[in-house]
Amino acid sequence: MSEVSREKIESLLAGMEDPHLAISLTAAKAVKNIRIDKGSVGIDLCMPYPCQRWAETLRASVAEQLAPVDGITDVTVNVTQKIIAHSVQHGVKRLENVKNIIAVASGKGGVGKSTTSVNLALALASEGATVGLLDADIYGPSQPRMMGLSGQPESKDGKSLEPMENYGVQTMSIGFLIDEETPMIWRGPMVTQALEQLLNDTRWKDLDYLIIDLPPGTGDTQLTLAQKVPVSGAIIVTTPQDIALLDARKGLKMFEKVEVPILGVVENMSTHICSQCGHEEHIFGAGGGQSMASEAGIELLGSLPLEMGIRLNADSGKPTVVADPDGRTAEIYREIARKAAARLSRQAKDYSAAFPNIVIQNT
Repeated sequence: MSEVSREKIESLLAGMEDPHLAISLTAAKAVKNIRIDKGSVGIDLCMPYPCQRWAETLRASVAEQLAPVDGITDVTVNVTQKIIAHSVQHGVKRLENVKNIIAVASGKGGVGKSTTSVNLALALASEGATVGLLDADIYGPSQPRMMGLSGQPESKDGKSLEPMENYGVQTMSIGFLIDEETPMIWRGPMVTQALEQLLNDTRWKDLDYLIIDLPPGTGDTQLTLAQKVPVSGAIIVTTPQDIALLDARKGLKMFEKVEVPILGVVENMSTHICSQCGHEEHIFGAGGGQSMASEAGIELLGSLPLEMGIRLNADSGKPTVVADPDGRTAEIYREIARKAAARLSRQAKDYSAAFPNIVIQNT
């Protein structure tokens, strides 16, 4: 039996592309250690995005990649993850206890943005991240019902609010503070002030990601978020329909103008499969999300079906990712979440915490 070569192992890992990062494990600096003991090889990987559920697939892929190497008898792969804070818009201060804020936006209403937001938050949590969800749709808050939450948040100090929590996700919404049937008859400035208060006066607890479910459009609320809230990246939700894509492009352009990176596009209601006969039909058109992503030079993170179960689960307060965690739709949500977090991990890091505050005094 020939001696196992470290160089050979490093070479094989350098050629193994991570499907979420779209670069090799070596280029991502995920390979932290390689141990060789005769025919036994141990590899320590530290991934820059949450991948707890997917780790077993990654272990199997690495073992398969190294299997042909002469002399290797067994491979042990240890997978951990480390999520760090990434840079935000210039001149905007990062929020305490929140590493990364991801805005989920759409150009128009009715494309399933809120349902997508809540399932993405739950998907990130299921992959081992600490996640918060802020319902910024002041006029139509829907997250309390989708997250199966009711009642009002506590305030331990009389100044700030404790986030409500269910399914391991910290949540805040104006819907907790008003009656469900009370209309929000507010002008723009009141809405933006409410958004800032909900964001800044909530005692978020050491979040890796805060998902912000934005109202549709490109008005006051979106502009406030883009200019005052430290956003690390944005996700655009659309349907394949031409009208939805037209408005989604406006949302995309808005984030580009305020220098918020677009992590990718999610195409919702991409196809419908009849529950009676199994016939597949593209009710809202086909390929629109991919076309938009290609035009903008960004990634289509995933396509979700028009499926009754998604709606029923959200309405019942138990979204798909927790209602049917092993189902195909939940896996699509987790794939989208991993890809978005992986894309974010490739952006510039935030180094503000590494620098001390310099105070100049007269002595």
